[in-house]
Amino acid sequence: MKAVILAAGRGSRLKRHTDDLPKCLTELAARPLLYWQLEALSQAGAGEIAVVSGYQSGKIKELAGSGPAPFTALENVRWAETNMLASLLCAADWAGGEECLISYSDIVYPAAHARQLMGDKNPVALTYDLQWEKLWSLRSGGDPLFDAETFRAEGGLLKDIGLKPQSLDEVRGQYMGLLKLTATGWRIWLETCRAMGQAVDRTDMTGFLRKLLAEGVKIGAVPVSGAWCEVDTDGDLEKYEAALAAGNFSHDWR
Repeated sequence: MKAVILAAGRGSRLKRHTDDLPKCLTELAARPLLYWQLEALSQAGAGEIAVVSGYQSGKIKELAGSGPAPFTALENVRWAETNMLASLLCAADWAGGEECLISYSDIVYPAAHARQLMGDKNPVALTYDLQWEKLWSLRSGGDPLFDAETFRAEGGLLKDIGLKPQSLDEVRGQYMGLLKLTATGWRIWLETCRAMGQAVDRTDMTGFLRKLLAEGVKIGAVPVSGAWCEVDTDGDLEKYEAALAAGNFSHDWR
């Protein structure tokens, strides 16, 4: 199985941390985020890994032969005007339609989560966190309805994702940013993107997943309980480091 890490964005909400570095090279628990991802994916059994860079791409390319696992460096030259959906298309030729794990570059997780996802046989599949409220409380506090998104899965299949919820009952988990495509999944993905044309550049990943659902595509939903983090702001880094130092952190991925 192959794996693709989508690492084209700058991550401006990390402020000074990404002045001269791409978001995936921000350090958490004394290692770049990219190293945690490479280690988890390789330990899960990904035989080949590609990283799609954009902002400060040269600094990612320099690491292609080092770190926890070697990788092929690809590039989304239009990173500033597109998004992760477009970045994934930059890896389509490299993937060659083979079964593939796809990871956002701002998350950390254990190999066990990736292995669980590998076992799902649906054309498209994703992991989601049942303990999302604990992570939310640590990161944000306040009312989770402020910017949480709807998520509902039934019988191992995704039923709803990415809309603004009206109640917590509409948020049954949190999409983590870890996906899998089978060969059939790749075919569906690419055909759908071709049909969308230039709209691909303006479509985020959850919006695209909603489109697939509306077209009747089966999307597997694999639950996990904690043990992952998303790094979106400089405040996230500070809170995670403090939680790791205190111990008993429900989302410690190490």
